Amino acid sequence: MNEHAAQVKLTTLTKKGGCGCKIGPADLAEVLHTLPQQSPNPNVLVGLDTSDDAGVYKLTDELAIVQTVDFFTPIVDNPYDFGQVAATNALSDVYAMGGKPVTALNIVAFPISTLDKNILTEILKGAGDKLKEAGVALVGGHSIDDQEPKFGLAVTGVVHPNEVKANAGAKPGDRLILTKPIGVGIMTTSLKRGLLSDEEIRQVTNVMTTLNKTAAEVMSNFNVHASTDITGFGLMGHALEMAKASHVGIEISRQDIPILPRVRELAEAGAIPGGTKNNFNHVANDVTFPQDMDEIDKWILCDAVTSGGLLIAVPENEADALLTQLIEHHVQAKMIGKVATENKDHIVVK
Repeated sequence: MNEHAAQVKLTTLTKKGGCGCKIGPADLAEVLHTLPQQSPNPNVLVGLDTSDDAGVYKLTDELAIVQTVDFFTPIVDNPYDFGQVAATNALSDVYAMGGKPVTALNIVAFPISTLDKNILTEILKGAGDKLKEAGVALVGGHSIDDQEPKFGLAVTGVVHPNEVKANAGAKPGDRLILTKPIGVGIMTTSLKRGLLSDEEIRQVTNVMTTLNKTAAEVMSNFNVHASTDITGFGLMGHALEMAKASHVGIEISRQDIPILPRVRELAEAGAIPGGTKNNFNHVANDVTFPQDMDEIDKWILCDAVTSGGLLIAVPENEADALLTQLIEHHVQAKMIGKVATENKDHIVVK
């Protein structure tokens, strides 16, 4: 990349970054609620009903396709890293459904006349290298000239119809395992404000560019009841979707949640994304927080994550073995809670 391109800080070109630029869950629900109901289709195994990570459509008794699309504004300044993060994030939805991603299409919005074209080249290189790591074929894409750069992918995966892992299906007694630390939104907001060291930038970038491929492959060896990935609606938002889709209660142990270093300190300094606050407002009536938990810690649990980990509901008698195998495969997994019969469609943080 040439010197001019290297000097451009991508995060300064947009108001919001990464999954934090998603339309908030409350606003999105209001819009989608007004749409007419689609006619039932027996081949649609996972559709719009449960706010799941991807759609699943059965082609034959042995094969279903998983479809998802994800794109956003720059979350890091380095163009190559941005491409890697965007690709990792888009692929994650297929992994969360228990599928294997096979093809991808690039989605590009870029101010081609005002930004160095080498920046776009580096973004595409980053995404291409991550697709190669995942064993996914890039088969095309679409681009528009846009004032604010955005990038992402539409991904198609495959899965056996009987092996789909939806966010519905969690059962009382299941243990909940999270495969990546949270706090990404607060960290990347701090990056944009120049509050992170080079090492901290590398650390949060490594989290966002780690594929959920290994976690999904390990998960496939167990009788997992439900799975979702933690992204823009935060840990509380996506866990709540699982609770409501499964019609169960969820209990979260706050001391067991993995959180990136310095997140509390940075949050106290005011580096709270708008999306994180929106997430908290959306779940406030459906989550019971401890009386001694202050506003900062509540925001952290609702932080708008980009390219986060999987939240996995697995039977209690398999949970320790799954956790052990994940850790043996270098996945940053922690057991953070359980599924309960009480407080259906609700989360209790303890």
